[in-house]
Amino acid sequence: MSTNNMFDEQQAMMMALDISGNHVMCLDLRENRVYNLYGKAMFGNNVGIEVCYTYIHPDDCERFRTFIERLADGTDSEAECRFRWNYNYTGQGAPDWHDLYNVAIAEYEDGKPVNIIATITDETEPKRKEREIERLSERYKTIFENSIIGLSFYTPDGWLLDANRIMRRICNFDSDEGDEFFSKMNLFDIMPFNEVLDRNHPEEYWACSLSIVPERNMYVYLEISIHPIYDENGQLMYIAVSANDVTEERDMYLNVTENDARMQKVNEAIKNYEVELRNMLEASQMQTWRVSLDRDIIEFYRGLNTVVRSFNLRQLRDIFVNQEDDFVKALSNPAEALKEPQIYIGLMYPKVTQSSTEPQWVQINCIPEYYKDGRLLGAFGVWRNINDLMHKQDQLRRETQRARESGQMKSLFLANMTHEIRTPINAIVGFSEVLTTLTSPEEKQEVVQIIKNNCDMLLRLINDILTASSLETGSMSIKAVHVDFSKAFNELFESLRPRVQEPGVAFLKDNPYDTLQIMIDTDRVSQIITNFVTNAVKYTHQGHIKVGYRTETRTKDGRQQQGLYIYCEDTGSGISLEAQEKIFERFYKINDFVQGTGLGLSICKAFADACHGDIGVVSEGNGRGSVFWIWIPL
Repeated sequence: MSTNNMFDEQQAMMMALDISGNHVMCLDLRENRVYNLYGKAMFGNNVGIEVCYTYIHPDDCERFRTFIERLADGTDSEAECRFRWNYNYTGQGAPDWHDLYNVAIAEYEDGKPVNIIATITDETEPKRKEREIERLSERYKTIFENSIIGLSFYTPDGWLLDANRIMRRICNFDSDEGDEFFSKMNLFDIMPFNEVLDRNHPEEYWACSLSIVPERNMYVYLEISIHPIYDENGQLMYIAVSANDVTEERDMYLNVTENDARMQKVNEAIKNYEVELRNMLEASQMQTWRVSLDRDIIEFYRGLNTVVRSFNLRQLRDIFVNQEDDFVKALSNPAEALKEPQIYIGLMYPKVTQSSTEPQWVQINCIPEYYKDGRLLGAFGVWRNINDLMHKQDQLRRETQRARESGQMKSLFLANMTHEIRTPINAIVGFSEVLTTLTSPEEKQEVVQIIKNNCDMLLRLINDILTASSLETGSMSIKAVHVDFSKAFNELFESLRPRVQEPGVAFLKDNPYDTLQIMIDTDRVSQIITNFVTNAVKYTHQGHIKVGYRTETRTKDGRQQQGLYIYCEDTGSGISLEAQEKIFERFYKINDFVQGTGLGLSICKAFADACHGDIGVVSEGNGRGSVFWIWIPL
């Protein structure tokens, strides 16, 4: 019966050893020989203790000797030791080091140790996993600490676990290790969370408001969001709180409408943080990137581990548009360029996300990463697309410059207006007084004609001002009527003939049709022809002024359209190429000493735009004359 019990105990012990995967060795102290009692032999059986020492890592050998000697001389009756063992028994090639854990006891006879029985456990795989977990933990902590927003995590019942650097700064923590006030304050008891969060089933929450905590001297405007984090079984694991200090941006947020889109993106980015920091980065509109100098590669991630694009470091500069920027030029030597934290704003080719065909403005934050021995491993960080924001800033600058120039032009226009209005009024008043003193019919007729011409000039001036005012409000309307344009053109030509008074200038007409029945805004067209002729009269003192028209078909918006082509040709001083680019702008005058408001041609262009037509000028300058033309679709 005793034999059976011993057999059962031995069987149970063997099963336990099988399950644990341990080795059992025996050191015979009388012969200084080592025997394998159980498990796969770690070396050849029945070898001397000195042979065993050759398999032990040199850095652990002295500690292992001391461990054996203390058991052998009776100092310790049982002891434990960790050491590294080379499983490459052949001695060829690189050592195969395993982490071993040794628990040993000494067997005694007559009061002296005679054997040392050792149970050896291979801890290599657990040690490797432990080191991997530590590396990932360090990586997570680094990203967590360097987040661009404040982050903190709470237990499911509302007690603070951890807070990153930004959150500690926002909340004025006592130290980096923690804060006495917030450690004792439950999340569900803090305003406004005590009113909006359910302790049993907390839900997503977002707010932007003034946060006041007198105990921590907090008086800041914060964007705050709450994100419950659940495991795969739906069990609440953590409560994540993110905070963004928007105190400085508050005035801009209130006054600049362009900030709405940016704040919305920040709001969406905060709401998209899920489960842990990795998933939050994947869901946000930012992307992480990492440079490895050893592997000669830069990788762009969605989240922390999903690589969406990668380039070798020789291609790194090609991603950027401005090759002359100091930051971009420094990337020729990545090891030097990335050793300090960097913030870069510039244009990047769409090689990363390929979401657009045009270069995108991006903001890049760069943080260097080092080995434990201080060598530069590479760098990591985030990049953010700020294309819309940069375009809005450019648009704001352009509009500001445009408003400034418009104000200057209006001031000049008002100054000119004083002179332009006074000139015909003075002539009308002066010659009206002279008229009463004249007795000769011929003299009276001449003075009446002068008064009439100045009245016409004043009327045109007022009409131009009224038309320009309507353009400011965008109220120009086109009223097309049925008309025989050939007849209307002849009548208009005759009404304009008295304005061409220079003796050496011929006023010519080009009317190719006996009749032309069309639908057109005759008042606007008459105003355009009048403006063309008036300008020609001012600058033509020899030769001719010719006015004409014809029907002409052009391609507009991908289809053929019939239209009316009108032109005014003169042999005047001509217009330089530089002036031709500005001639149709409001208040622009080629010669400030020539009478006029600078509105006539801008009104002509506004009419051409309103009816989807074309307008232009052809001139070589240098006294070679000009041809002003307009094409109006019918």
